[in-house]
Amino acid sequence: MFKTGKAAGQAGRPRRRLAALTATLAVGALALTACAESQRDAAPEGGGSDVDSTFVFAASSDPQSLDPAFASDGESFRVSRQIFEGLVGVKEGTADPEPLLAESWEQSEDGLTYDFTLKEGVKFHDGTDFNAEAVCANFDRWYNFTGIQQAESVGYYYNSLFKGYADSPENAVYESCSVTSDNEVQVKLAKPFAGFIAALSLPAFAMQSPTAMEEYGADEISGTAEAPVLSEYAQGHPVGTGPFKFDSWETGSSIRLSAFEDYWGEQGQVQEIIFRVIDDPTSRRQSLEAGDIDGYDLVAPADTAALEEAGFKIEARDPFTILYLGINHEVEELAKPEVRQAIAHAIDKEALVSQTLPEGTEVATQFVPESVNGHTDDVTKYEYDPEKAKQLLADAGYPDGFTVQFNYPTGVSRPYMPTPEQVFSNLSAQLKEVGITVDAQPNKWSPDYLDRIQGGSDHGLHLLGWTGDYNDTDNFVGVFFGGEKPEFGFDNPELFAKIAEARTIPDVEEQTPLYEEINQDISEFVPAIPLAHPAPSLAFDPRVESYPTSPVNDEVFNKIVLTE
Repeated sequence: MFKTGKAAGQAGRPRRRLAALTATLAVGALALTACAESQRDAAPEGGGSDVDSTFVFAASSDPQSLDPAFASDGESFRVSRQIFEGLVGVKEGTADPEPLLAESWEQSEDGLTYDFTLKEGVKFHDGTDFNAEAVCANFDRWYNFTGIQQAESVGYYYNSLFKGYADSPENAVYESCSVTSDNEVQVKLAKPFAGFIAALSLPAFAMQSPTAMEEYGADEISGTAEAPVLSEYAQGHPVGTGPFKFDSWETGSSIRLSAFEDYWGEQGQVQEIIFRVIDDPTSRRQSLEAGDIDGYDLVAPADTAALEEAGFKIEARDPFTILYLGINHEVEELAKPEVRQAIAHAIDKEALVSQTLPEGTEVATQFVPESVNGHTDDVTKYEYDPEKAKQLLADAGYPDGFTVQFNYPTGVSRPYMPTPEQVFSNLSAQLKEVGITVDAQPNKWSPDYLDRIQGGSDHGLHLLGWTGDYNDTDNFVGVFFGGEKPEFGFDNPELFAKIAEARTIPDVEEQTPLYEEINQDISEFVPAIPLAHPAPSLAFDPRVESYPTSPVNDEVFNKIVLTE
């Protein structure tokens, strides 16, 4: 259990019961007429409002890490987005980049040099200055990761997007960062990366206090790639420039943040955030109904209509996700293309979507949503055809089928998979129909499941997915298939080379035919099976007048508007 700060010992939020709500209330009027009783403390002095300023949000799991550079999961990033900011942000309601801590930037014609002008007068939560030296300290930190820090299960995003480190400069996209003035930096790349600016909007590349990272040993990670041990910094001392500062983390229970009084921007109404860990979807719904929380993400598909009818506010994100059935090619049976094709034909995606996923979910034919460049109808499609699946298995030498591990997460809901156990059960039954028997391998999401799938080879079929971080094709196909990964266990140099080439083309029109060809190649190779593009939903107490819903989950709570 990690505890720091005075809030660690504070009592939990007193139970707040909703006054009676009638189903006839119009949803749009709810925010104006909500009459929730609250026993919580009034807004702290200086909060700028007399509304209840504590916002309680139900998280589906603990974060993987409070250091976003060593995280890859949504719950970590939901917390880090409140604490940290990057040079680049995301335009509200979209996946498009816009200036944040960098007020502007200029790019050289060859795509290798970027000159950033930084926002002035910004402080880290520890009182130190955000400036050009801090920016270069962060870039150089990532570049100089060594050993376990480079493992996919630890430094996932830098590994995936920047490819190489100081000890492997021949692979590296990043070259150097230099201070040109107190509020100006120049970043040089060794190779063009068309998605560089958009990638900097990721929480993994947020600016962190160099002083705090040194004081609390941010890079002191031990253990193994399969089971990394977090640093003291990542467990309880994250320091950024965001609107909220860290107070405490009680693992399995809650994370507490409070408004940073010296924040450079608008603080908003919310003065305290409590992320309460509730891993069961039913329990999250019941907590909302009881008035114990203000909102939660990943609403179970069966709950949205009933909650809305009862007067709660439902917000749906635009689909910018992919749910897929992962395949470990190091398993003998799964290494055969006929077997992977057979599995694809064995799956009734329409049934899977209608029975287990939220309303608005789209069946997937490829690994990018329709709104992303390179999506094409000219991919190989595998229609639901159990008889063809059986024939392909026979052709591969398995007329009687075979048994394979099927790994799936427990104790979690993801934007692309709100009910993992239901998805597992649905797919298992479909595979059994064609002769594939599954050896169920459930693991708790954090840290066991991710470490097992992303860090080692002890898995077979598995469920995973992705919420796009920014609107760039490489953020989907490049992250999945841009190089060798323990998750999939295959080596396809031709595919890797095509993806590497496409990400260096700065012109979108020139990129498009390359990515269309890549998506076709992926569909023929079947490294994994795209299942659906889910549309995740959030649910809120009626006192939440507005919430900054984002297709890429870039939702900072100082932008929440509350009403009594």
